[in-house]
Amino acid sequence: MVTPLVLLGIIVFALLIIFYFVPLGLWIQGIVSVGVGKITIIDLIRMRLRKIPPRVMVDSIINLHKAGLENISTGMVETHFLAGGNVPNVSIALIASDKARIPLDFSTCTAIDLAGRDVKGAVETSVYPKVIDAPVNGTLAAVAKDGIEVKARARVTVRTNIPGLVGGATDETIIARVGEGIVSAIGSSDSYKKVLENPDYISKFVLEKGLDAGTAFEILSIDIADVDVGKNVGAHLQADQAEADLRVAQARAETRRAMAVAQEQEMTAKVAEMRAKVVEAEAEVPQAMAQAFREGNLGIMDYYSMKNIQSDTGMRDAISGQGEEGPDTSQGNDG
Repeated sequence: MVTPLVLLGIIVFALLIIFYFVPLGLWIQGIVSVGVGKITIIDLIRMRLRKIPPRVMVDSIINLHKAGLENISTGMVETHFLAGGNVPNVSIALIASDKARIPLDFSTCTAIDLAGRDVKGAVETSVYPKVIDAPVNGTLAAVAKDGIEVKARARVTVRTNIPGLVGGATDETIIARVGEGIVSAIGSSDSYKKVLENPDYISKFVLEKGLDAGTAFEILSIDIADVDVGKNVGAHLQADQAEADLRVAQARAETRRAMAVAQEQEMTAKVAEMRAKVVEAEAEVPQAMAQAFREGNLGIMDYYSMKNIQSDTGMRDAISGQGEEGPDTSQGNDG
C-alpha cells in the first residue's frame, strides 16, 4: 500500500512542476490570440526560469498585436521588464499613441518609462491637455511703472511634448517661467490701468517669450484668471524716502550743532588760558619793581608818581563808569 501512494505523490509533484514551468494554458491562449509562433512554449519556460511573470508578458503581447503593433516581439518586452520597466504602462501608452496618431516608438516609450516618467500619463496629457495654475496658490504681485501694485493669476493649458519628455523640464519650470513672464509684463506697462483694461496683454507678452523651450510640455494658451489692484507701492516708497532724507538731514544738523558747541568750548578754554597768562604776567610786576628798587633803577619818587597816575586813571575810569550808568543821586542828597 505504501509504494503506490508514494508513486502517486511523485507523479503529482512532477506534474505540478511541469505545469508550473510549462504554462500550457498561456501557450494555448497565445496561439489563439496572436497565432502560432508569436509566443512559443520555449519562451514561456524561459520566462519562468528568469522569474518573469508570463501572465503579464502574454497579456501585453496580445494587446499590442491586437492593436496592430506586431513589430514588438516577446524578447523586447522581456528585456524591458528585466531592465526594471513597467510593461503594462508601456503597452497601454503605445496603443493609445498609435490610436491618437502620436509619433511614439517602442524605444522612446521604454526610455521614458525607465527614466521614471509616467509614460501612460504623458500620452494621456498629450491627447487631453491639462491646466496648470500659475502660481499654484495665491496670486503674483508686480508693480507697474506708475507705482501701483497689480496682483494676477494665470491658468496655463499645456500638453505633453513627447520628443522632449526625456530630459525635459517638468511643470514646476513652466509655473516659474510663466510667473516671471507675468511679473515682467506688469512691470513693463506704463500704468496699472493698461493691465486692467487689457488683461490679454499679459498673455500675449508671456507667449511671445517661448517659455516652453526645453520642457516636456507645449504651452497651448495662457489665460489670466484674476487681476486685482494692490497698494500704492510708489507712494509708500516716496514716503519712506522722504522720512529717510529727514533723518539724514537731522543727523547732519545735529553734527553741525555738536561741532559748534565743541568749537565754543574750545574758544572758552583758550580765553581762560590767555587770562591765566595775563594774571601770571601781572604777578611778575611787583617782583620786577622790587628788583628795580634793589638795583637803583627806580626811586621812591618815581614809585609815588606811578601810584598817583594809577589813582588818577582809576578815578577817571570810575567817573566814566558812573556817567554811563547815570548820575548817583544818593551822594547829592547826602551833600
